[in-house]
Amino acid sequence: MFFTEIWDHFFSFLESFSFSRIVSVFWLFFLFELPRYYILEAGVIIYLKMRRKHFERRDSLARGRFLAARPFVSVIAPGKNEGKNIYKLVISLSEQTYKNFEVIVVDDGSDDDTEVICRSLEKQGLIDIFLRNEVSGGKASAANFALQFAKGEYIIHLDADSSLDHDAIEKIVIPFYFDDKIKAVGGDVKVRNSKDSICTSLQALEYLGNIMVGRTVTSTLGIYRIISGAFGAFEAKTLREIGAWNVGPGLDGDVTQKIRNAGHRIFFERRAICLTAVPQTFYALGKQRMRWSKSLVRFRVRRHIIAMLPRGNFSWKNFFSLFENLFFYLYLDMLWVIYLIVLIVNNIGSLFDLFVLKFAIMAVCNLFSFFMILWLTERKKEELPLIAFVPFLSIYVGYFLRIVRTWAYFVEFFLFSSYKDPWNPPKVSDIARLEDLSKEQI
Repeated sequence: MFFTEIWDHFFSFLESFSFSRIVSVFWLFFLFELPRYYILEAGVIIYLKMRRKHFERRDSLARGRFLAARPFVSVIAPGKNEGKNIYKLVISLSEQTYKNFEVIVVDDGSDDDTEVICRSLEKQGLIDIFLRNEVSGGKASAANFALQFAKGEYIIHLDADSSLDHDAIEKIVIPFYFDDKIKAVGGDVKVRNSKDSICTSLQALEYLGNIMVGRTVTSTLGIYRIISGAFGAFEAKTLREIGAWNVGPGLDGDVTQKIRNAGHRIFFERRAICLTAVPQTFYALGKQRMRWSKSLVRFRVRRHIIAMLPRGNFSWKNFFSLFENLFFYLYLDMLWVIYLIVLIVNNIGSLFDLFVLKFAIMAVCNLFSFFMILWLTERKKEELPLIAFVPFLSIYVGYFLRIVRTWAYFVEFFLFSSYKDPWNPPKVSDIARLEDLSKEQI
C-alpha cells in the first residue's frame, strides 16, 4: 500500500510536467551531456559500422606491411611493489602472437618481493632486462630509465599490474602502418576483476563507455587526448624527441599532449586489449580518481593551456581536443555545483520526485549507450551481464565521480595538492612544481 501511494504520487507529479518543463529543469543534461555523450557517440559508431569494409581493407593492408617489416619492439613495465602482479604480466607477454620484442621491467624501489621474483623471471628468460632503482624516483623516472636501455623501433608502455590479450602487441603496433603521421597508439583497457564487487562492476561499465567507446569516438574525430599508461605504444624516435615522460600524476595525458603539440597524430586501437585490476572499494577508488583528476589542472591548465593559443604550430584539432577536455570535465563540473544549488533552492519541495525523474531519464539513456557498447565490442557475451548495473551508472558517474573530481580540482587549483601526493618522492615533486610554476611549456 505504501509503495502504491508513492507510485501514484510520482505519476501525479509527472503528469504536471510538460516536456519543455523537464528540459528547463534538467537543462545541463539536455544542452551539453545528451548531445556529447549520447547523440555524437551513437553517430560516430554508426559511421564506423557503415564504413566497416573500408576499415577492414585498411587493416589488412597495414597488417601486411607490419608483418613484412617485423619491427623490433621494446615492452617496458615500470612499477613499485608489484611482486604479486608481475608474473601474470610476463606470462601474458610470453603468449603473444608476435614474438619480435624485448621485455624490460623496472623495479622502482620496491620493499616487497618484486626484486626476487623479477630476478627469477629474468633467469627463466621471461624478462630480458631487469632494472632496479634502490631509491624510488616515481613512475616517470622508472619509465625513462627503461627507455635508456630500449632498442625497439616502437616502445610499448605497460602498467606492471596489467596483462594482455594474446594478440595485443600485434594489434597495437599495426596502426603505425596506417599512416606515417601516427606516432603513438593507445590500447583499450578493460577491467579484469569486474565481478569482485559492485564498485568494480560499475568501473567495468565506465571503462567500456569512457575508454572503448569514448576514445574510439575522439580518435575518429581527431581529438583523442590521452594514451593510457596501462597500455600505450610510441614510436621510439618521437618519444625521445619530445623528452619522454614528465613527473606525474597524469604523466600519460601529458606525454600524449606533447606528441600532439609536436604535430603528430595519435590513434586509439580498441581491438588491442589490456586487462587491469581496479579498486574494489569506493574509498580506494575515490583516492585513485582524486589523483587522476588533479592531473587535469596540473597538466592541461598549468602546462599545456598554451596549445589553445594561436602560435607557430597552432592546430585546431589540438585546440578542440584540449577545449573538449576542459569544458566537459572542468567547466561543467564547476557549473554543476552552482546548478545543483539553484535546483535545490527552487525545488525544495519536490527534490525526491526530481531525483526519481532524472534517475529514470538517465537509466533509459545509459541503457541506449550500453547497446551501443554491445554493438561495438567484440566481447558481447562476457560484457552483457553488466547490464544489471546500468541503472546505477548515473549515480556512480553523475554524483560520486563528479563530486570526487570537483573536489580534486578545488584542492589542486588552490592548494597545489598533487605536489604533496605520495605518488612521487617529495624531492621529485618539488622540482616538478618549480618547473610548472615557471610555466615551462614543452
